[in-house]
Amino acid sequence: MGLLDSFGALVSSIVASLVFAILSYVVTVFIVGAGAGLAEYSPSSDFVALAAAILAGAAIVGGASPMAGLGDGT
Repeated sequence: MGLLDSFGALVSSIVASLVFAILSYVVTVFIVGAGAGLAEYSPSSDFVALAAAILAGAAIVGGASPMAGLGDGT
């Protein structure tokens, strides 16, 4: 049963990361739209979606980077 348990853990971590990616994208779309509204700029929805995808992807990759945990805490 050890193989099935580890496979279940792998599937659950993949599902959790996909849910996190979708939620972070939705929040980033809201932030980009609100920021454009505060700047009195009206971009098309294509540019809002592109900016949100770039920002959310960069945040996810940066957070998962092995270099992120190398700080000495001082």
